[in-house]
Amino acid sequence: MGMMMSLMGKGVPSGQMLSALTGALYTTFIEKDVKNFDDFHRAILDMFNVINSALPGKHYDVPSREEIEDFFAEWQASAEAERKDAFVEFMKHTVTLSKLDNYTVITGIVTPPAAMAAKKAAENVPQINIIKAIPDVIFVPSVTVLALISAKISRKMIQGTMGKSAT
Repeated sequence: MGMMMSLMGKGVPSGQMLSALTGALYTTFIEKDVKNFDDFHRAILDMFNVINSALPGKHYDVPSREEIEDFFAEWQASAEAERKDAFVEFMKHTVTLSKLDNYTVITGIVTPPAAMAAKKAAENVPQINIIKAIPDVIFVPSVTVLALISAKISRKMIQGTMGKSAT
């Protein structure tokens, strides 16, 4: 009873949560018929989808395709009994918590008031007077989401990683 109460107060540490999830997911992973790299890669992506949807507020980045290819070669070469341990170690070493950069945070904070100010200013312009018909509840979140998407895309373009994350 005391352990449950202490977990309710502090929560389960992230590392323990990931280890528990990794063990459970490996069982599901083993049940899939993995014959080649494409099946293996699809199973890994499915696992990350499950992890990210199961843990509210925390999202983990998927390892790069090259890392998964290297691990697939290692995983195939290992004995059946060693595969789970190799898989758990791979997940522990390559899974990283997704972090927001400062630009995204600043964009998320600055955009809503700027959107309201822009809407109020645009309501007085006769050519775009129709903006009054859009409720603030729809306008502000829409502009904020578009600003966050454009900030993320522009950061990736500046860093030169636009096509690397999709493959």
